[in-house]
Amino acid sequence: MKKIGVLALQGAVSEHLDAISRTGTTAVAVKHPDQLQDLDGLILPGGESTTMRRLMKKYDLFETIQAFAKAGKGVFGTCAGLVLTAREIDGSDDETLGLIDTVVMRNGFGRQKDSFEVAIAIKGLEGEPFPAVFIRAPYIASIGEQVEVLATVDDTCVAARHGKILVTAFHPELTGDTRLLELFIASL
Repeated sequence: MKKIGVLALQGAVSEHLDAISRTGTTAVAVKHPDQLQDLDGLILPGGESTTMRRLMKKYDLFETIQAFAKAGKGVFGTCAGLVLTAREIDGSDDETLGLIDTVVMRNGFGRQKDSFEVAIAIKGLEGEPFPAVFIRAPYIASIGEQVEVLATVDDTCVAARHGKILVTAFHPELTGDTRLLELFIASL
């Protein structure tokens, strides 16, 4: 059975752990670098990217997660996790993990009051549109040649992947729909 970790420093940790469990996959809350050794994949949850980055550095997880991905393990970044996995944050010098060749716009869809839900088609998911929840959401401003766009909202990229790295600007863990999580797990 596959094991999926959730970076458990800040953000939507319990929601992701619950969603993973609903797929029948083993879920692990990750707080220390040594916990990554036995995992097939890791989710970087939504939350506050600056706080998460600082805590990742403090607990020696930043470089460990980069090595985890370089070793061919899967990483799924949602909302703040999308910001952390990017090559660059538009208008910012903040360090990122650089796991996927994207430039992201932090809070690209606006402030908290501009949060919204919309059903979107996602490449690779069959059936009805996915119920995407956007909360103070970023978006992907540009992508590298190797990056595949999986979903857009108003011609703006909100989901993409490259190899075993999957990113979304929205929060799939806040819905009862596990199809996107299952797509990630199947890629591992």
